[in-house]
Formats: sequence, C-alpha cells, structure tokens
Amino acid sequence: MNEKEYFPRQAMSIHAHPDDQEFTVAGTLARWVQAGCEVVSVIVTSGEAGSNEPSRDSSYKLELARLREAEQSSANAALGIRETVFMHYPDGELEPTLNLRHDLTRLIRLYKPEAVVTGDPQGVFYGNGYINHPDHRAAAQAALYAVFPSSETRLIFTDLLTDGYEPHKVKRLYVHGSDKSDTWVDIAGTIGIKISALKKHVSQLGDWDPEKMVREWAAEEGKDHGLDYAEAYKVMILSEEEDRG
Repeated sequence: MNEKEYFPRQAMSIHAHPDDQEFTVAGTLARWVQAGCEVVSVIVTSGEAGSNEPSRDSSYKLELARLREAEQSSANAALGIRETVFMHYPDGELEPTLNLRHDLTRLIRLYKPEAVVTGDPQGVFYGNGYINHPDHRAAAQAALYAVFPSSETRLIFTDLLTDGYEPHKVKRLYVHGSDKSDTWVDIAGTIGIKISALKKHVSQLGDWDPEKMVREWAAEEGKDHGLDYAEAYKVMILSEEEDRG
C-alpha cells in the first residue's frame, strides 16, 4: 500500500454493466468524490440481457435497458458521481474490438481523467463458484489498451485528431479483481455509501439484501492490511509525477 494515499482530481470508472461498479469499486469512488475528485462513470452496455424470467422475451430488452440505466444513474447520484456515460454496446455479446477501444479512447481524451478504474481482463475463475462474465473481461481489455497506448499516442486513431480529441496521458490505472493486488483503499468511511448505491439496482437484487456479503468481502480484503474494510487493486503508475495527499 502506498505510504501516501493518492487522490486524483479527475477519474473515470469503466465497466461492462450497470451494478458492476457498485459491486466492486464504489467505496473507492465515493472516497475520491469526498476528497473533491470528479468521477465519470462509463457503462459499456445497458444490461438489457439481465433477466432470466420465463415470461420475458427479446421485446423486454429495451424496457430493461431503460430501467437499468435509471438504476445506475441513481446509484451514481448516491456515490456523488455527476457524469454517467452509457455506450449502448450489446449486453452479453461484448468483444474487445478496435471499435470499442476507439470509443473508449475518445472518452478518455474528452474527459482527461488522471486515474482510470476498471477490472482485470485476465480474471476468469474466482474461487470455485464464479466464472467471470466475458463482458467484464472484454470491457476491461478495451479499457486497458485505450489507456495505453491509444489515448496518449497521437497517431493511433487519427480520426480523433481530426475531430479535435488531442492525446491524453492517464497517470494511474486501478485494476480490481487482480490476483496481484498491491494497493488497498480504506473504505471504512464509505462502505455504507457503497451499499446504498448497490441497493439501487433493484431489478437485479430483488428482495436480496447485499449488505452482509459486501461487508464480508471488504473485511476479507482489508484484514491483512490493518483495515476494517478495503477494496484491492493492482495499480499501474504510468506517470512518475509526485503524488498529492
């Protein structure tokens, strides 16, 4: 863990579905917002495949997309996030294409975040009961390579230059879900906000209360690092500029 905690002025969270962010990194984002950070939440799909109800068919997807976008907007409001971008890629069919990387590169050049937060594109198996959703990995891979090399390299996606999007160098990349975590963010002061935000996703949670599980996860992450509750990351430091406390 860094001796001096890093608080970016601007950050971008990139995830595949509504609720991914709340399950994973919302405590960190809320902590950064409290420190004055402006966070942009990028949701690559609208989660329109997120129902197994037998009575539903493909005609329900548009309604569910609207519902889940509204839930994500409410969750972001709870976290203090003012800007949400829905990219409207197809849920359940996401691939780490050049088109997706191009679109994420444009967003990074537009908003110019100091830090980007996303998942681990290499994570497949978590324990013996969860296979990582392929959309998670696809969004994370495209985000990773949008951060580097695409967003900072002038002659990649030169159409963006024509449209006025100048290169931007991200200073730090926070990767959650890594088996090589090296940074633990103390979320004891924001875990309640994280849980409140997660509960906005009623279409996915139903009557289930996620609080016990979220607290158990965060306690497990923090226990070896002197923290009551934590979120863990592999942090890539892409700029050696001196940290700000």
